[in-house]
Amino acid sequence: MRIFFSLVIFVSSQAFAFDSDKIAIVIDDIGYRATDKSALSLPNQVTFSVLPHTPFGRSLAEQGNKQNREILLHVPMESINNLTLGPGAVTANMSEQSVQSSLAASIADIPHVIGINNHMGSKLTQMSEPMGWTMQFLKENDLFFLDSKTSQYSQAEYIAQQAGIPSLHRNIFLDNEINEAYIEKQFLKLIRMSKRDGIVVAIAHPHPETIRVLERMIPLLADKDIELISISEMLPKDHPIRVAQQAKLLSDRSEGE
Repeated sequence: MRIFFSLVIFVSSQAFAFDSDKIAIVIDDIGYRATDKSALSLPNQVTFSVLPHTPFGRSLAEQGNKQNREILLHVPMESINNLTLGPGAVTANMSEQSVQSSLAASIADIPHVIGINNHMGSKLTQMSEPMGWTMQFLKENDLFFLDSKTSQYSQAEYIAQQAGIPSLHRNIFLDNEINEAYIEKQFLKLIRMSKRDGIVVAIAHPHPETIRVLERMIPLLADKDIELISISEMLPKDHPIRVAQQAKLLSDRSEGE
C-alpha cells in the first residue's frame, strides 16, 4: 500500500451548477449516546451519519428514515495519530477481503444507508489500495462517498472518481469547538460560503450545544435565500441514488395523504 501526496485535479460532483444557493448538513457520530436522539428534532433534510455496531445506531437510523431523513454509514478509518476507532473500522493492515467484509457487516447493521463517509481516516484516505477496495464495495452496492476531509492530502474523492463512484466532500466543520458562540460563528461562515460558492456541505455532531444552535440558526437560511437540502440532492440529477431518493420521498408523501 502506498500513500499519494500528488496534486490531482478532477471535476467533483459538487461542481455541477445549481439554480440557487444550497446547503447540506450532515450530523456525524450518531449511535453511541441515548442523547443523540435529540438530532431527530432537526429538519428532515439534515442527514444522519451513523456509526456501525453502536448501542443506538440502528434504532436512530430507523427513526431517521421514518422522518424521510437520509442515512449514511459513518465508517471508522485509521488516523495518522492512531486514535481509537471502535467497531467496524477499516485499517491499513487489512486485506481486500477484510475491508469488504467489514463494510458489508456494517451495512448489514445500519439500515437505509445510501452512502458512506469516513470517521477520522486521516491516514487511510491517503492510501490507494484500501480506498480502492472501499470504492469497489460502494460501486457493487450502489452507494456514494462523502469525504469528511480529515486530511488535506486525502485522495479518497479522486479514487472514487476513478472507480466511477459519485462523490462529495465536506467544506466546513461546524463544531470543532463545543461552545455555542463558536458554533454560531461557524454557521454564519457557512452562510457566507454558500453565497460565495453556491453549494456547501457542512458536518456537525450531536452535541447538545450543536443541536440548540442548529435549531436557532437553520430558520435563518430561508431569509438568506439559501435552501437546506438532503445530501443526495447534491448528486447529479440523473444519478440513480438521487432518482431513487426522490421517488421514495414522493411515494412516502402520497401514502401520507
